[in-house]
Amino acid sequence: MKKEIIVTGKTIDEALANAAEQLGVKAEDVKYEVIDEPKKGLFGIGAVPAKIQATYTLKGEEIALEFVKKLVSDMQLDVTVEMSYSAEREGMLIDIQGEGAGVLIGHHGDTLDSIQYLANLAANKKIDGEKRAHVKITVDAENYRAKREETLRALARRMADKVLKYKKSVMLEPMNPYERRIIHSEIQGIEGVSTNSIGSENNRKIVVYLEDQKVAAQKVYDEDDEY
Repeated sequence: MKKEIIVTGKTIDEALANAAEQLGVKAEDVKYEVIDEPKKGLFGIGAVPAKIQATYTLKGEEIALEFVKKLVSDMQLDVTVEMSYSAEREGMLIDIQGEGAGVLIGHHGDTLDSIQYLANLAANKKIDGEKRAHVKITVDAENYRAKREETLRALARRMADKVLKYKKSVMLEPMNPYERRIIHSEIQGIEGVSTNSIGSENNRKIVVYLEDQKVAAQKVYDEDDEY
């Protein structure tokens, strides 16, 4: 994705600086073609400014940010959208904050996950054979990801206690890969229980079971069952 503008300046360098400022990037990242060379004229009369066509190719994360900003703008939401690098998630984090951000979360974050999926598609789509480094995008709203993670870790501990108490496996509701990793990670630290994922694609579920028993030999209960 490219941004192209035509700008002027007293000199080529000034025109380039003006272009970089308008595009919000560094001058060294801007490619340009000279349309008109500057002319001083006689005593300032007949002077012609330098004119260039400046082009900036957006990086994948910048395209994702533009996509999310346009989405919230089209929805007329009163929110702020900022992007930063997240070492924890090993990629870029697009953070949405504001009173209207809640509508973007959905049930168990399903709407937010859909926005994140589309943002990643936008970031990594290559046009006309262009070379672009793959980038991982996480989209968050009102710190939902951290809150959801704590909810899942609490759920994992609760289900582990239930398995240890009743000696029967527990099956959780379908979750996306990221949420399943949180459950697996939390259960690993609890002695006597382990986890396994069953099912396929979007219907994969986690089974929490006793370590000294085989999953196939156990009766599996849904997490909402009462013992």
